[in-house]
Amino acid sequence: MQCPKCRAALEIVIFDDVKIDRCTGCYGLWFDRGEDTRLRKSPGAAAIDIGDPKLAKPFNEMTRVDCPRCRTRMVRMVYAPQPHIWYESCATCGGVWFDAGEFRDSLHVSLWNVIQDWFTPTRK
Repeated sequence: MQCPKCRAALEIVIFDDVKIDRCTGCYGLWFDRGEDTRLRKSPGAAAIDIGDPKLAKPFNEMTRVDCPRCRTRMVRMVYAPQPHIWYESCATCGGVWFDAGEFRDSLHVSLWNVIQDWFTPTRK
């Protein structure tokens, strides 16, 4: 598969018997249906998200992103517990894409996350 953001190849990463696809370029993460939910319950799952969120920020601004699995246009979503995290979801196959750092950030809620949420721009 190819990264929906930077077009680099995706490599398989296995953590706790769950296979995730990680971009070799921007380090974004592709989760097939339910894989992100399964990994949220695994201690240490943040280790799969090795990318720098500062370098991934321009990719978060992309509004037209096609699913790497089925090529359907994905929908931009807000991670409800932390509204500063925007990710893409495929309505056809149920997969989700997190830019580098977003999955790791979604696993931990801190005072800094609350402050980020206050200053997050409104979605367009």
